[in-house]
Amino acid sequence: MGIIIIGILFFIFGFVTWLNATLIPYLKIACELQHEWQGYLVTFAFYIAYFVMALPSSWVLRKTGYKNGMMLGLLVMAVGALLFIPAAMTRTYGLFLLGLFIMGTGLSVLQTASNPYVIELGPAESAAQRVSIMGICNKVAGAISPLILGSIMLKDIDLLEAKLQTMDAMQKAAELDFLASKSIVPYVVIMVSLVVLALFVRFSPLPQIEDPEEEEGSLQHSGKSSIFSFPHLWIGIVTLFLYVGVEVIAIDTIIGYAQSMKMDMDTARIFPTYGMIAMIIGYIIGIIAIPKYISQEKALACCAALGVILGICTVMLPGEISIWCLTLLSLANSLMWPAIFPLAIFGLGRHTKTGSALLIMAIAGGALLPMLYGSLTTSMGHQGAYWMMLPCYLFILYFAVAGHRVGIKHLYKK
Repeated sequence: MGIIIIGILFFIFGFVTWLNATLIPYLKIACELQHEWQGYLVTFAFYIAYFVMALPSSWVLRKTGYKNGMMLGLLVMAVGALLFIPAAMTRTYGLFLLGLFIMGTGLSVLQTASNPYVIELGPAESAAQRVSIMGICNKVAGAISPLILGSIMLKDIDLLEAKLQTMDAMQKAAELDFLASKSIVPYVVIMVSLVVLALFVRFSPLPQIEDPEEEEGSLQHSGKSSIFSFPHLWIGIVTLFLYVGVEVIAIDTIIGYAQSMKMDMDTARIFPTYGMIAMIIGYIIGIIAIPKYISQEKALACCAALGVILGICTVMLPGEISIWCLTLLSLANSLMWPAIFPLAIFGLGRHTKTGSALLIMAIAGGALLPMLYGSLTTSMGHQGAYWMMLPCYLFILYFAVAGHRVGIKHLYKK
C-alpha cells in the first residue's frame, strides 16, 4: 500500500511540474512579456523554491515525520494553486510567479521525504529500479498535463496573436483578460485535488520508515561526523544540478524552439508530451534492465553518453531533425535521477536525510540553467544556445564513471 501512495504522489509531482512547459508560452502572451528570458522566470520561480526550502524541509520532516510532512507539502502546494485565481484576474505576472514558488516549496517538502522513502523500500543496488517505477508515474502525468492544459490555454493561440496585432488597447486588454481567465478552472481543480490527497495521506495506512539516525549496518559511517566528509555527495550535488537543468531545458524550451522555426502552436505544444513519452520508455527500460542486466552507474554512463551525442546533433543538424534530437534527449535524461540520487547518498548512514535535502537543493539547476539558455538565445539563437548542454552531459558522464566512488571506493564490491 505504501508504494501505491508514493506512486500517487509522484504522479502529482509530474502533473504540476511539467505544466511549466505550457505556462511559459501562455504567460508570455497573457502577461505581455517582451523578452525571451522573462518567460523562463516561470521555471526559475518554481525550481528555486527547492534551493530555498530544501534544508528547512529537512527540519520540518524531523518535527513532523514523513507522513505528516507529505500532508503539509500538499497543502502548501494547494495554497500556491489558489494564488492563480487573483493572478489570472489581474494578469499580474508576479502573482503567477509567487504561486509557482509556493507550489515548488510544497514539492520540496514532498520530494525530500519521498525519495529516501522509495530508496529504503529495498536493497540499495536496485534503488534505481524502484525510483524508475516512480518515474513512470511522474512522467505519465507529465505527458498528460501539457495536453490537458495546452488544449485549454493554448488552443487557437496563433489566431489570437494575429488578431491582437489589429486591435486597439481596450480590445487587446479584453482579449488578454479572457485568455488569462482560462487558467482559473484548471488550477482550482488542482487545488481541490491537492487538498483531497493531503487528507488521504493523513488518514492512510502509510507506514513510517526508520529514521537514518537509528539505522545500523555496513553503510553507517560512525567515524564521519560531518556531511563534508563525503566528497562523492558533493560531486553528486553538482551532477544533479546540471542534470535537472538540462532535463528542464529539453522539455520547457522545446515549444519556443519550435516556434522559432515558424511552427504553429497547435503542433509545437505537443512536443513536451513526445519528450515525456521518450522518458517513459527510458524508465521502462530501467525497470527491466537495472540491476539484472546493467548496474545503475553503467546505466547512468550510457545515458550521459547518449546525451552528449544527441546534444551535439541538436545544435549541428537542420532544425526539422534537430527538434527530434532535442525531444529524444528526454530518453537520455530518463534514468539519470533514478541513478544519481542513490549513488550520491550511498554510504551516508545517519547523514542520509541531510544529504537528501542537499540533493533536493540541487534541483535549482532547473531554475538557473533555463534562464541561462534564454539569455544565450539573444546572441546565439535558439538552436545555438543548446551548446550549453554539452559540458553538463560530460560532467554527468564523469560522475557515472568515477565521481560517485570518490572517497568511498572501499564500500563498493570489487
